[in-house]
Amino acid sequence: MNENSPLPTLVSNDWLAHATDALSAAGIASARLDAEMILAHTLRKNRTYLHAHGDHIITDREAQIADARLALRLDRVPVAYIIGHKEFYGRNFHVTQATLIPRPDSEVLIELTRRIMPEITKQTNGIVRLVDVGTGSGALGITAKLEFPDTDVTLIDISKHALTIAKKNAHLLKAEVGVLLGDLLSTYPFEPQIIVANLPYVDKAWERSPETQHEPAKALFASNNGLSLIYRLIIQAQSQLASGGALILEADPRQHEAIIARAEQYGFLLEARDGFGLLFRALR
Repeated sequence: MNENSPLPTLVSNDWLAHATDALSAAGIASARLDAEMILAHTLRKNRTYLHAHGDHIITDREAQIADARLALRLDRVPVAYIIGHKEFYGRNFHVTQATLIPRPDSEVLIELTRRIMPEITKQTNGIVRLVDVGTGSGALGITAKLEFPDTDVTLIDISKHALTIAKKNAHLLKAEVGVLLGDLLSTYPFEPQIIVANLPYVDKAWERSPETQHEPAKALFASNNGLSLIYRLIIQAQSQLASGGALILEADPRQHEAIIARAEQYGFLLEARDGFGLLFRALR
């Protein structure tokens, strides 16, 4: 090439092909999707735009930013942390490394809430208190408020940093919720009709993806085979949850039988089980 010849132009399809190959070589199964998400975020476009504009010219500055983000992904930093948000139940939630990344498996907790909400609402003449314990980014509680607008929702977490993110998400999504710093239900002063909780339940001995190394350990791991916090919440819920109320928990399916047995000891009856979700009713 002549030294006066122009440098080759980098277009989106070329960058995506290179990034996809690099991610695939690193053993990342979602290589193409991740590459598209990184480039779309860098160009401030959506993935549909990339599909329709494979010849979009990428500037040197955009290439530098996209390459830096690709390097993070190759280090197994989750895409959600790289682009700063994650979709949950059709809405984007801001996330940082102070919070667990919302996962599709958790959406079943909203479906279980939807299942029980008409009956609970009827029992309470329309006044329903729902508390999201261990809220993290606020995904569960904020989604519940937006799906069931008449519900009084409180988000609780032991982490001040997580609650900062939850407050931001509530503001961005225009959800009027209460926010409370506390260890499980210890600071919650009311008698809720619904408790929703995706507490840490991972046992450190389990095999897990490299991406979890970048998530906050306090939001992932629990002692006693991952069950210690869930067991503590069951004990608290026994005395605080309204009669006939619902306790909705997320846990790995391999833990379900142990959780069901413990919940029955404290006066809860399993009403539904779906994926990672368990729905109990208080018998008292």
